[in-house]
Amino acid sequence: MTGPLDGVLVVDLTRALAGPHAAMMLGDLGARVIKVENPGSGDDTRGWGPPFVQPEEGERESTYFLSANKNKESITLDLKDEGDKAVLTELLRRADVLMENFRPGTLARLGFGTDVLAELNPRLVTLAISGFGHDGPEGGRAGYDQIAQGEGGLMSLTGSGPDDPQRVGVPIGDLLAGMYGAYGVLAALMERERTGRGQVVRTSLLAAIVGVHAFQGTAWTVAGKVGRAQGNHHPSIAPYGLFHCRGGSVQLSCGSEGLWRKLCAEFGFDPEAPGMATNGERVDHREQVIALLEDAFADIPAEDLLARLAAAGIPAGKVRTIDEVYGWDQTLSQGLLVDVEHATLGRLSLPGPPLRFFAPGPDGETETTRRDHAAPPVLGADGDAIRAWLSSSAGGPRPTGTTSRTESRHD
Repeated sequence: MTGPLDGVLVVDLTRALAGPHAAMMLGDLGARVIKVENPGSGDDTRGWGPPFVQPEEGERESTYFLSANKNKESITLDLKDEGDKAVLTELLRRADVLMENFRPGTLARLGFGTDVLAELNPRLVTLAISGFGHDGPEGGRAGYDQIAQGEGGLMSLTGSGPDDPQRVGVPIGDLLAGMYGAYGVLAALMERERTGRGQVVRTSLLAAIVGVHAFQGTAWTVAGKVGRAQGNHHPSIAPYGLFHCRGGSVQLSCGSEGLWRKLCAEFGFDPEAPGMATNGERVDHREQVIALLEDAFADIPAEDLLARLAAAGIPAGKVRTIDEVYGWDQTLSQGLLVDVEHATLGRLSLPGPPLRFFAPGPDGETETTRRDHAAPPVLGADGDAIRAWLSSSAGGPRPTGTTSRTESRHD
């Protein structure tokens, strides 16, 4: 149960969130991830807080850093120092994947341009994440999540109304860029099995945000309609959103005419009333639909309303706080909380990976999901061990061609 990427070595030069999240995704799948950090300060997010957690002995740790760096080792290298650059060079000779999110051109100025990397290790897959792309008229801009959310149109779609643009409550541009980046790396590793050669995968916060415009994108590119923020109700389906009731609120979705009729039967509405008979009519009369439902729900407590909706077969749910999510039996049943042993903080619970793996067999499925997760590393904690491994490891760079999983292990 070491994970499907057991034997893959990732060198993680990234910092902040997009790149570290991508590298952690591969670590969660069993890859060996060696995080390279600046001496003294480390990844920027080690200083991002509060909240911090302070052990009785040792440096304080940022919960932000802890969120994106489990299943990694840490070595500190000054990439302007020739000795440390030699250590990185040896890591790259052995690596399957390099991840970086410097500004475009920075890695080349440090002496590790794509031509140098290809010479060092023709099988290397490189992931490069930028803010707005590696080329184009604004390719050199620095990338910060909220700026990218605004520039990429996401904030114009989020908020209570057109005059109330809001950022998403997590750095979604960073996270999506990391997810797209990890997805691209896996595709490049698969292609390497056919060609024997690596390649460079590039994505950006801008690309990741545009990549999830979904129906809002085609509403403009195909139909010429510019989407706008409209609060907690779906722009193309009604009723679908958040509705107030006694002492709280619930969310429900009628994604089909059959569900609309079930809702009407449960609460005594006329499904054929003017402005209500089809989804298109209900979207055009959304405020009327919302008022109808909220009037019917006004005297029903949230838990009772959810029970009635469930009994009627209407998809519905509550709005949970973060602490409620991590205390929910369903969350726990999906492996979305993992316990790790941190070097200075002791036992920690961290959000778990969102993927599970199962091997089918004649007697049913056997879960093969990785179980032995490692805590995010203390700055430089693995430097001596990594250097010793590099000194003792024989063989240098891998030969070009397909390498078996057994041959490509790095432990």
